[in-house]
Amino acid sequence: MNEKRDIYLDNSATTRCFPEVADLMTGLFLEDYGNPSAMHHRGVTAERRIAGARKILAGILKVKEKNICFTSCGTESDNLAIIGGAMAMQRKGRHLITTVIEHPAVLEAMKYLEVQGFEITRLGVDRDGLVSPEEVAAAVRPDTILVSVMHTNNIIGAVEPVEEIGKAVKAANPDTLFHVDAVQGFGKAQIFPRRMNIDLLSVSGHKIHGPKGTGFLYIADGVRLVPLMHGGGQQGGLRSGTENVPGIAGMALAAQMLYKNIDADREKLFAMKNRLIERLGAVPDIVFNGRTDETAAPHILSVRVRGVRAEVLLHALEDKGVFVSAGSACSSNHPRPSETLKAIGVPSAEIENSVRISLSVMNTMEDVDAAADAVIEVVPFLRKFGVFCSLGG
Repeated sequence: MNEKRDIYLDNSATTRCFPEVADLMTGLFLEDYGNPSAMHHRGVTAERRIAGARKILAGILKVKEKNICFTSCGTESDNLAIIGGAMAMQRKGRHLITTVIEHPAVLEAMKYLEVQGFEITRLGVDRDGLVSPEEVAAAVRPDTILVSVMHTNNIIGAVEPVEEIGKAVKAANPDTLFHVDAVQGFGKAQIFPRRMNIDLLSVSGHKIHGPKGTGFLYIADGVRLVPLMHGGGQQGGLRSGTENVPGIAGMALAAQMLYKNIDADREKLFAMKNRLIERLGAVPDIVFNGRTDETAAPHILSVRVRGVRAEVLLHALEDKGVFVSAGSACSSNHPRPSETLKAIGVPSAEIENSVRISLSVMNTMEDVDAAADAVIEVVPFLRKFGVFCSLGG
C-alpha cells in the first residue's frame, strides 16, 4: 500500500529545495569547503563558486555582476536597502515613502528609521491591493530619499505596477532611490531593474527552491549604502562576514532552473490556481481576496471561508495532509490580523476567516484537486460546529 503524500501548499512561506540544489550544496559542504577569502587553492575554488553564482543572477536580471550583494535572507536585503540607503542619503533629505501592505521586513525597518527622526509616508492601496503610481509620484518631495514598494504581495498575490511606479518616482525626483522587495516575485516574473528604474531589489533564496539563510540585494551603479555589518570587509565592505558558499551556489542554481522554464512554469501555476478558483468558488460563502485573473501572481490565492476561523480550517486540513497558511509565516507563528486584508477593505469580522494557498512548480494538478476535495469536505462540518471549533473544542 502506498503511503499518502502530504500536499504542501504553503510555498509563499518557504519552498522545498530542488534535489539538484541539495546535491550541489552537499558536495560543497564536504568537498569544496574552503573559505573564499583564503589565498590557497581551496579558497580560490570557493571564490569562483561565488563569482559563478553572481554571474548567473546578474544574467537573469540583465545587470552587471558587481551589482549583486549576497545576504542571509530577504529581510536582511530589505534592511540593508532601506536603512543603509536612508543613512547614506540623509544629507539630501529624511523623507521616505512606502505602502501599508509591505512585508514586515520593510515596515519594521521604516518604523526604526522613524524613531531615528526620519519622516515616513505610508500610502494606501485600492480594493485589489494595488498602489497608484500617480499617488506615489504626488507624495514624492524634494527631500524624499527613498521609495519602497513590493513587487508581489505575499498575502493576496497583488502584482504592483513597479515599472510605472519607478518611472513616476524618477520623473518626480531623479535623486530618489526606488527599492523593490521582490521576494515573492523573483522566480515567478521577469524583472529587469534597469528598465524598471529600480535602484535596489531584494530577493530571498528559500522562496525559489533554494536554501534558507540565503538572499541577495541588487544595487544599481552609483547607489551608496551604509553597511549594517562590520568586520572583514567582504563584498567590498558592504556586507562583512564569510560568504555562505554552498548557500549562494544553491540559490543561484535554483534561480537558474526556474528562469530556464519560467514561461511553462507560469502557465502550470496559473492552470493549478484557476482549478482551485473554479472548485472552491462553487462552495457557498467562499470568496477570494484580491484579483483572481492573470494580472495577479500565478502562485498565491487568498481564500475567505465565511463562518470558519482560518486557524481552525488550517488544522482541519493539516489532519488530511494538506498544508496551507493562516497568515504570513514571516511575521511569526502567531499571525496578527493582516494589514493587507484591512487595507483592501475586508470586513474586520471576516479577516480571521482567510487562508492563503500558495503553489509551486513542484505541485501537481492532483495536489490541487485533493486540496479542493479536503476543503469541500471539512468546511460544512466546521460551519456546523463553528462555536465549538472557535473555542478549541
